[in-house]
Amino acid sequence: MEIVYVYTKKRQEFGRQCNFSDRQAELHVDITPDPSLAENFIERNPVDTGLQCVQEMSEHEINTERFETSVRGINHTEGGWPKDVNPQEVEHVTRYRKKVEKDEMYISAIQQLGTIMEHTIRQNNAIDIYEEYFEDIEVDTIDETPSAKTINVFRDPNEIKRTSTHISWFPDGPRKLAVAYCNLEFQGSTPDTSMESYIWDVENPNKPETVLKPVSPLVCLEYNPKDSHILLGGCYNGQIAYWDTRKGSQPVEMSPIEHSHRDPAYKALWIQSKTGTECFSASSDGQVLWWDIRKMGEPTEKLYLDPTKKQDPTKALGAMALEYEPTMPTKFMVGCEQGSILSCNRKAKTPAEKIVAQYNGHLGPVYSLQRNPFFPKNFLSVGDWKARIWSEDIKESSIMWSKQYKSYLTDGCWSPVRPSVFLVTKMDGTLDVWDIIFKQNDPTLSLQVCDEPLHSLRVQEQGRLIACGSHSGTTTLLELSDGLFTLQRNEKNLVTAMFERETRREKILDSRHREMKLKERSKSSADGAKTDQEEEPEEGKLEEEDLYTKAEKEFYSIIEQEKKLLEKKQQQGVDTDKADTGKQSPIAEGDEEEKTNGNP
Repeated sequence: MEIVYVYTKKRQEFGRQCNFSDRQAELHVDITPDPSLAENFIERNPVDTGLQCVQEMSEHEINTERFETSVRGINHTEGGWPKDVNPQEVEHVTRYRKKVEKDEMYISAIQQLGTIMEHTIRQNNAIDIYEEYFEDIEVDTIDETPSAKTINVFRDPNEIKRTSTHISWFPDGPRKLAVAYCNLEFQGSTPDTSMESYIWDVENPNKPETVLKPVSPLVCLEYNPKDSHILLGGCYNGQIAYWDTRKGSQPVEMSPIEHSHRDPAYKALWIQSKTGTECFSASSDGQVLWWDIRKMGEPTEKLYLDPTKKQDPTKALGAMALEYEPTMPTKFMVGCEQGSILSCNRKAKTPAEKIVAQYNGHLGPVYSLQRNPFFPKNFLSVGDWKARIWSEDIKESSIMWSKQYKSYLTDGCWSPVRPSVFLVTKMDGTLDVWDIIFKQNDPTLSLQVCDEPLHSLRVQEQGRLIACGSHSGTTTLLELSDGLFTLQRNEKNLVTAMFERETRREKILDSRHREMKLKERSKSSADGAKTDQEEEPEEGKLEEEDLYTKAEKEFYSIIEQEKKLLEKKQQQGVDTDKADTGKQSPIAEGDEEEKTNGNP
């Protein structure tokens, strides 16, 4: 049925009708020419006029408003067994199935779906859509120049900028990035400085996806590899906290201050466990504490980083870096403020045996420490002006090291997909990518990321994306070229041979070094040998000292011996002088004659 409504309006409401007609032109105003005005007129001769061959254009700029996106969850439920049917009971299930199979709707639905399914199965059997036609043919690799490009930049949204102290990638793909923000300068923060840290969506740099609100600024932040909703954080005041992103911005639980670190918790890592709730943390107060997030009231275990193995808190070394490899669940390594690296075993019987070995090589704090993901016996350390590669078998020195940089190194890590590639960040804002197979003296790629110091670095597990955090809180997301994250042919064998060769070389040099020490000791005098025998209890300490300090001690001991010999000679000389008083030697007489003759 069609509904029609007619609108009506009277003619008089439209107003007066307009009547148009044609008529002759009329003159309303006539202005006669004025000759006096013509006298003031100046003729312009010649006349220059500029012409353009192109159409005149006008340029306009406009900045559109930012489009903010928000992520919201959807509660999706699917049908299953009815409430009155227990799927665990076989009788209930078979009775319900028989009831459903007798239904006419069920039979017609199965018949309709059966024809479609049969067609699809036959199609899949006829054509294998996943077949690799050229699997046996080797692809010719193109030797492209190593490069990297910037994909996104995530800036600290607060007015007072803070340093990006730590970065953690989302464990289930390169979609999110957790960044910890903290001002590490002593008393450098004002009361207005924000304490928030953020989780960013990689594709949305305008606004953070999640805000984390700790009671003290976060120095480190780590995703739980078993549960991507849970994050572990170490605070500037030494407390350890964990978040569940499903429960909001506030921490679920925190460690009490009296049982926490007394200095900033510089590193906190998850431990391989059945529950996925165990973690441990390290701080510059010299403690390593183990935690279980189900019970954060106090640490489950404690270790003081005392190199004398006496567990003395006053002699403990401050920790700046932690290393934990899930394939070696009982072992971990600590990088100290004093430049040494401690290799530890958590499951040792006594506290003294927990610190297994000490590696000395850096002149300043060790800021980064990581085992090679393909060769766990070799690990990378970054500190002062060098990056060093170590072997567990050699404690005296590293087997490989980078060149001496002009600017300080701040962080470093291995590539998770290539055993020969590692990356370092520097205080001058550059990122260096080293490929030790390609070049040993210089980095393969050096990239100026920003004009301020870079403080943090993390590579995504696929090896393609890199995140760098700067001093002012800017996190830059970079993408490497294919050659830097594609495993090269025979690369593992080449790296194995290189590490073995360098380890062998260092062992030969170390044995030669010890031989030289023995020769130096054998050359010492008899009195020096006596002093060496007196100092036998300290021989173990001397072996660990530098050659310069040894040479200095030997030098002073020789001087003491020479002084004693001179004193003996002087005493003997005084006795002979008393016996020969009044006599003058012929040499002295000759000297006097030369003086009288005026000869010099």
